[in-house]
Amino acid sequence: MNDLADRRIAEADIAAYMRSLGEAARDASRIAARADTRAKNQALQATASSLRSNASRILAANARDVEAARAAKHDDAFLDRLALSEKSIEAMARGVEEIVALPDPVGEISDLRYRPSGIQVGMMRVPLGVIGIVYESRPNVTVDAAALCLKSGNATILRGGSEAIHSNGAIAACITEGLREAQLPEQAVQLIETTDRAAVGHLIADEAHVDVIVPRGGKSLIERVSREAKVPVLKHLDGVCHVYVDARANVDMALAIADNAKTQRYSPCNTMETLLVHADIAKRFLPKIASIYEAKGVEMRGDAASRAIVPQMKVATEDDWYEEYLAPIVAIALVDSLDDAIAHIAKYGSQHTDAIVTDDYTNAMRFLREVDSSSVMVNASTRFADGFEYGLGAEIGISTNKLHARGPVGLEGLTSRKWIVLGSGQVRK
Repeated sequence: MNDLADRRIAEADIAAYMRSLGEAARDASRIAARADTRAKNQALQATASSLRSNASRILAANARDVEAARAAKHDDAFLDRLALSEKSIEAMARGVEEIVALPDPVGEISDLRYRPSGIQVGMMRVPLGVIGIVYESRPNVTVDAAALCLKSGNATILRGGSEAIHSNGAIAACITEGLREAQLPEQAVQLIETTDRAAVGHLIADEAHVDVIVPRGGKSLIERVSREAKVPVLKHLDGVCHVYVDARANVDMALAIADNAKTQRYSPCNTMETLLVHADIAKRFLPKIASIYEAKGVEMRGDAASRAIVPQMKVATEDDWYEEYLAPIVAIALVDSLDDAIAHIAKYGSQHTDAIVTDDYTNAMRFLREVDSSSVMVNASTRFADGFEYGLGAEIGISTNKLHARGPVGLEGLTSRKWIVLGSGQVRK
């Protein structure tokens, strides 16, 4: 993609341009839906090869985006999400190959059973159709989303953020090369080649051609998409993730998990933002985790009970319990019981990912049953709430919806099921 191409589209009729993308995607979705596994895997394998062979071109395009983001004075978390490296491009290619290795869900028949009439009734897994992806800053989303949509038999329209326009264009060219090699329609994956915000409005309202919208980005983007979309949306707004250290936790394990969940990376949505600690273990645990956080430059904001044990903590306000920091800041509160921890998560959490650290089986099972989040964990870091770590190959996003798909959305989340009936001439009496 070049600046001239983007300028030509920006000056064109955005409505007509978006309608043409939608029509092409709808036509391509029918071909993608009936494509066999071999063809889809061939396209994906060729895409992975193209990513590797074009790594220098992708990095050069990304350098332009990063330079522009620095000039625009974006913060470090933003730059971290935007920047690519040889290692991250290789990770993208491996992620595509992971999807190649996964079973193709399309056409899977399940739950077949005979009815008294002699018919067999069951379910068949089918693609959703055309999926619109609206995302910000993370160029890897371009290939992750395209690969997942293609393997699940869908067409996709990608609208990346203006800050990654050159990176996304270079990556999309690799996907087009893969589709071409497998003789699948190039329109099965289309990147919107304009930074005009009006394009998003047309995409999320295109009920005639788009079946599902998946927004990935900041809260303002997701709120806008949720508010204005006429097409169904798979989304999560915030990642206010918790780790609860139970009274019967192994302290060493709790330290490792609370450290990793907060500091392994600060910008992802599955990073812990609030640490809850049972009062009975607080004096043994809090000073040690505070030392770890201080050494790593993490700002702690605590309630009165936690500050009584670690006085150097700043005072936490009510707003802190709702905050998704995406930064080296953590809110810390003491609780008197498992019930209090669950109640705190229910009130302040975002139904994304929450974890308990405990050696008590009963408490662990209660936490799993009663915490109403898309991922609930026992004795593991919240950073595992990820499509790759869950064995999905990659993810198209995290959904906190309760209908259709929840948690990391992989291949099965991009399909639906329809009823099928197998008969041998039966008629209803």
